Amino acid sequence: MTIRKPVAAQRARPFTQWLVGLISSEYLVFGLTLLLVALLAPFTPGLVSIANLLNIAGYLLPLFIVAIGVTLVMITGGIDLSVTSVIALTSVVGAKLISADGSATPTVVGLVAMLALGAGLGAVNGGIITCLRLPAFIVTLASMMFLSGFAVWITQSKNIYNLPASFLALGKQLSIALGLTITLALCVQVVLQRTVYGRWLYAVGQNPTAAYISGVPVRAVTFAAYVVSGFCAALASVMLSARLETGSPVLGREILLDIIGATVVGGTSLFGGKGKIAWTFFGVLFLTVLDNALNLLNLSQFAITIAKGTVILLAAVLDATRHRLGRQNA
Repeated sequence: MTIRKPVAAQRARPFTQWLVGLISSEYLVFGLTLLLVALLAPFTPGLVSIANLLNIAGYLLPLFIVAIGVTLVMITGGIDLSVTSVIALTSVVGAKLISADGSATPTVVGLVAMLALGAGLGAVNGGIITCLRLPAFIVTLASMMFLSGFAVWITQSKNIYNLPASFLALGKQLSIALGLTITLALCVQVVLQRTVYGRWLYAVGQNPTAAYISGVPVRAVTFAAYVVSGFCAALASVMLSARLETGSPVLGREILLDIIGATVVGGTSLFGGKGKIAWTFFGVLFLTVLDNALNLLNLSQFAITIAKGTVILLAAVLDATRHRLGRQNA
């Protein structure tokens, strides 16, 4: 004798499958961004104007660059809270090197120094985490506090001005910033999808013990992720410093929530082993548009922070839900 399920249960099953498919979709955040624009555009004058879209792009590009590095770290199951302090320190070091002379050679030297310093600071974080086996949260939190204080100390809390035009062009000319960002994003995405290191990176995030037994150099893979994160923070520092025409010891202090939040909102898992550069871009785009729209609505900074915090919390809940669904289907 065949027992039929109630009609209500039969109808609920397709809806449940649709909901699971929606939650698991790679383009969920991008779709939400389009929905956000469609809902807010009628009430937000200038949201989709050319001038405002260029303003959004100017803020989005350096944020996306930092988030690319953080994505690699989070794929390994770690986190990097020091990126904003790396931005500040590399900003003042680079500005000190190039502010005295406007010729091309000091600018190149300053750029190389900034990028090398960022990668070096990432290497210090990665070395401490992998060699001493300390939690990434604690190491990068301590690094954030130390580097932030050091940047303020060496400048005596003063900004550095009179940067050469050859350096300022990196932030003022959107085409240059866009080209650098696209090149970096494509290169990192190719590494993730087409190289052995990319497969190792996901393996470490999914199960570091199993990866080690399988022959994956877990420490080297994790170390390299933090080096890339530091390098990306330094590259973003170049763009931000050039755009603001100053080297600042507090540069980037306000965007840590946006960096970590955008990566999580995009779909990179807090549990490790899952993430794509395209997802991170969607997350950065969503938070940038949200922040811009709320500012155009003349909401207070407190209200904007509350809204973004709520979005990030919902993204964390969504990530946990995806993680449970993945384990059930495994």
